[in-house]
Amino acid sequence: MEKEDRKLVYLLTVLPVVIFALFIGVYIGENHASRVSESVPGNIVGVTDQNFAPFWKVWNILNDKYVTAASTTPQDRIYGAIEGLTASYGDPYTIFFPPAESKMFAEDIAGDFGGVGMEIGIKDKQLQVVSPIKDSPADRAGVKAGDFILSINGTSTESMSTEQAVKLIRGPKGTEVKVSFLPVGTVKPVLKTLVRDTIKIPTIDTAEKPGGISVISLYSFTAQSPDLFRQALRTFVLSGNHKLILDLRRNPGGYLDAAWDMASWFLPAGQVVVTEDFGKNSPPNVFRSKGYNIFNSNLKMLILVDNGSASAAEILAAALADHGVAKLVGVKTYGKGSVQELVPVTADTSLKVTIARWLTPKGHNLSHDGLDPDYKVEISEKDAVAKRDTQMEKAVQLLQALP
Repeated sequence: MEKEDRKLVYLLTVLPVVIFALFIGVYIGENHASRVSESVPGNIVGVTDQNFAPFWKVWNILNDKYVTAASTTPQDRIYGAIEGLTASYGDPYTIFFPPAESKMFAEDIAGDFGGVGMEIGIKDKQLQVVSPIKDSPADRAGVKAGDFILSINGTSTESMSTEQAVKLIRGPKGTEVKVSFLPVGTVKPVLKTLVRDTIKIPTIDTAEKPGGISVISLYSFTAQSPDLFRQALRTFVLSGNHKLILDLRRNPGGYLDAAWDMASWFLPAGQVVVTEDFGKNSPPNVFRSKGYNIFNSNLKMLILVDNGSASAAEILAAALADHGVAKLVGVKTYGKGSVQELVPVTADTSLKVTIARWLTPKGHNLSHDGLDPDYKVEISEKDAVAKRDTQMEKAVQLLQALP
């Protein structure tokens, strides 16, 4: 498998706890160990032995005076120091995994286990729901995109990483986990008991609306998504319709290649879909349309987005919006546009490090604040209870008004 095929766009670290860890934007580094510097402090630019003097002084004080010093090994303290070094970068997605956590993360990527069906991330240093998975236990319990997670089984999530949260939430199918949420726009926490289940991640649905309007709802960017999307587009073309709504709401992302391929159906060859910006580390990597480009100016297209639209969903929406193919309807997207690489450090430890950020064709950094819709439409609590989709209604109304 080529490196590009392994590339995932973050989804923030995950959790349907099914294995949305597959969608966190991680390079699984097989040959990246060489990137880890083994330099001694004196060989690091700007760092001298004097810089490390306070470290060793604290080490010795703790070793001599702390009442339970014998409860930790020197190796435990070294791992703790590395974790502190990693945390100093202020990036919630750059994390050092000691042996136990490294093993768990590897299992997350390869395994299949019970979860509650919600993608989670960190925003403003607080654990937050990116999006519940359709028809999952979290979705059925009324968990919403943007809800903050305050505690898991009574354990506070303050300063908790997404990986730690995954470890607490996942478990055998049929067992319960109690999660305290702070819904968006409220001040009163809500405690929900969620029953773990095997999560089936939906990919795509299609529908028709009055006025010759086709709707393609895409829930995730999996390896199968490009083929399923192609089939949906074929049905759309054969229908004779020329008005299309692409629903990317509550879509936390997935494979970059899937978003790249889908954008290519609407853009001429060579047009920029997204740029992978490595900063000063190396030249940018530009992903350009493959040029399937089967549509002409007759196509009238709108894209539905919300605060659960993240990562690959934002990349696709931004590419089509920046090139004038479609306008966005809904509310501001999540804002997740970074790529992580999993680098082996030792035989049993690893480092997940942010190596790049995604830029839209117009140069917008998705990680800063997401995408603003052209037509801002909220779904009120009253509308949600009544199961009234005001965002879809607006999109249909806008397209019906067009020739």
